[in-house]
Amino acid sequence: MLSVFVYSMVANGLIGYAVKAFGLKADSSVSAILIIVLFGVGTDYFLFLMFRYRERLRAGDDRKEAVVNAVGRVGEAITSAAGAVIVAFSVLVLSSLGMFKAMGPSLAIAVGVTAVASVTLVPAILSLIPQKVLFWPSKAWQREPEGAKFAALGRLVQRRPLVTAIASGALLLAFSAAALGYKGTFDLAAGSMPKTKESMVVQDTMMKAFSAGAADPSHVYVKAKEGSKLDEAAFPAYVAELGKVPGVATVVPKPEVSKDGTVADFTVMLKDAPATNEAIATVTDLRDVAHAKTPTGTDALVGGVTSIYKDINSAMARDYSLVFPVAAVLIMLILGLLLRSVVAPWYLMAAVGLGFTATVGATSLMFQHVQGETGVMFMLPMLIYLFVVAIGTDYNILMIARLREEAAEGHDPRSAASLAIRHGGPTIAAAGFILAATFGTMLLAGNIFFSEIGFSVAFGIIVSAFVMSLFFTPALTALLGKWAWWPGHAQLPGHGAEPADLRNPEPAGRH
Repeated sequence: MLSVFVYSMVANGLIGYAVKAFGLKADSSVSAILIIVLFGVGTDYFLFLMFRYRERLRAGDDRKEAVVNAVGRVGEAITSAAGAVIVAFSVLVLSSLGMFKAMGPSLAIAVGVTAVASVTLVPAILSLIPQKVLFWPSKAWQREPEGAKFAALGRLVQRRPLVTAIASGALLLAFSAAALGYKGTFDLAAGSMPKTKESMVVQDTMMKAFSAGAADPSHVYVKAKEGSKLDEAAFPAYVAELGKVPGVATVVPKPEVSKDGTVADFTVMLKDAPATNEAIATVTDLRDVAHAKTPTGTDALVGGVTSIYKDINSAMARDYSLVFPVAAVLIMLILGLLLRSVVAPWYLMAAVGLGFTATVGATSLMFQHVQGETGVMFMLPMLIYLFVVAIGTDYNILMIARLREEAAEGHDPRSAASLAIRHGGPTIAAAGFILAATFGTMLLAGNIFFSEIGFSVAFGIIVSAFVMSLFFTPALTALLGKWAWWPGHAQLPGHGAEPADLRNPEPAGRH
């Protein structure tokens, strides 16, 4: 299978070149995420097609016929998965933060190009490469291993769908409950800079000598209206009001006044470190007092790094309440069109939501409780959305599409679940393992925030691939039976129309 790996890297490289052809411009952070997403979805779609191509070869198709059948069967799942990811990224244009707003279109275009290449360029190249060369040096690809692990997992779900659904759902709910203890932190320096660096030594010294907020004080700027000069006689009373705010350590008695006398800078030192949630809460109260008690004829603004964190925090909360619901509705529409159902999209999105909260919860447990950190990186939920919700949804879509395909071929719901896991499981497991292992290497970086990203994304991908897609979704679908496809179940065997796959049976050895 060495040649398969090499080919995958070459194919992803060609896709990357195609993305650049669109003239996308992005800063270094967007470019890094773009590369990760590109190789993530590119490898997923390549494996989706490759495993189905291998399955068709085992069923007796010749090389070109196997390519045609593979694309015909898995192409819709790839395009639907890509559509869901494109939607998830595109709605980032609704973000109030410039980084995410710029990132969304770039990622969406990259995924679109990848999907097109996956169902056009990749199949064309596959049809030209002999099987012996493509799968070299292995010969085991020619037959499915007897007693395959995924066949055994499929039989387990077939026999015990209720127990499987409850067990996998309980696992997701248990980790999701831990998400209630999530605390975001803006203190990026503490987690990434050694304590021996000069800047960190100075910061620690000032925090010990004065107050935790002394290293990076907040500022209240008072400006006279209509260009008139400030009345400095009102300053002492204003300083006293600012000093009464809970969480404020000291206010410098004499503010710095501009040369023209129209602006004054009141330096405020907080009791808590500027990046903490306590400091952010203090700034919220400080703003209220600064605006309400401002001297007559003046306006006040509160600045400083803590004030910036406060605004970012508010923007992130607003984005979560807008971006996530819009993405969920649009992805549900895509799932509904793919499955011809209004039932399945609901529990699929519920599963994706549980996967998201379970990942946040597991990360909180690991770093806040096991590692003893005061919180995890404030951007982590959005990064989990980018890499786990968006990309991890691919696995759920591939599995549910295979479940419907097996049902359309005349299998009862439990047998369809067994066969879907048997044939779709290796694809999902391989794709999930590769992506999780790739992100898992970030745990070796020696930087707490890289470790948080690596752990959360690796955990989220594992949950999406090995818990949600291989157990939770098939088990629920088996329990719901043909109602999972309502109203599209009218097209399944026993409800009227005869499926195309039954009118044109596959060669012997399909299952």
